[in-house]
Amino acid sequence: MLNISNLKLSYGAGNVVHGVDLHVEKGEIVAIIGSNGAGKSTILKGISNLIPRKEGKIMFAGKDISKVAPEKISEIGISHVPEGRRIFNEMTVEENLLLGGYHRSRNVIKEDLERIYGLFAILKERKKQRAGNLSGGEQQMLAIGRALMAKPSFLMLDEPSLGLAPLMIKSVFELVDQIHQEGMTILLIEQNVKLAMKYADRIYVLQSGKLVYEGTPAELAAEDEIMHVYLGARRV
Repeated sequence: MLNISNLKLSYGAGNVVHGVDLHVEKGEIVAIIGSNGAGKSTILKGISNLIPRKEGKIMFAGKDISKVAPEKISEIGISHVPEGRRIFNEMTVEENLLLGGYHRSRNVIKEDLERIYGLFAILKERKKQRAGNLSGGEQQMLAIGRALMAKPSFLMLDEPSLGLAPLMIKSVFELVDQIHQEGMTILLIEQNVKLAMKYADRIYVLQSGKLVYEGTPAELAAEDEIMHVYLGARRV
């Protein structure tokens, strides 16, 4: 579904991502893990064309999307849940959700709104509340729900567990797993190695803008050197 070749991304003059090749098959959860500053979030921004691409090609569903405008990315089936959630604090929960389907007709997204409320019952309870008053976990659910309102076939999640309490992390990832079981293809950025290895079908390890490993969670768990040198841990 997604095929990236020789991707090089930069902020200003300095390269951040150095010739990355990766792919995501339809129906997979693929995780990119690595230390802070490795360039994980930058790759997602590159797919969304939010930062300059110095080199490389991004293919989605057989089409080159390297030059698609950022505001058009959601229209071709890719939704991006950014790190830090980036919800609109002054707007209500429901207004945030409706913005997720901005490019679709109002009649169609009303049905999807009810589906989102079915997935995230807490959002239905608080639909008229100011989004900025939600807890961190509820805001993460809102950010995911807003992304789903675009009716994507491919969902990119950037650090969904960041800053959440353990019980809320469990709730968020159970919902992510449910979305995946319903057929969603997911590219996941996750600092929590155990979470990534629990839910992903395949894992890439990124270090200093370069991929240093690709494999299944079971294969990665057996690689003591990779786990220790790049992830700061022994077997998970």
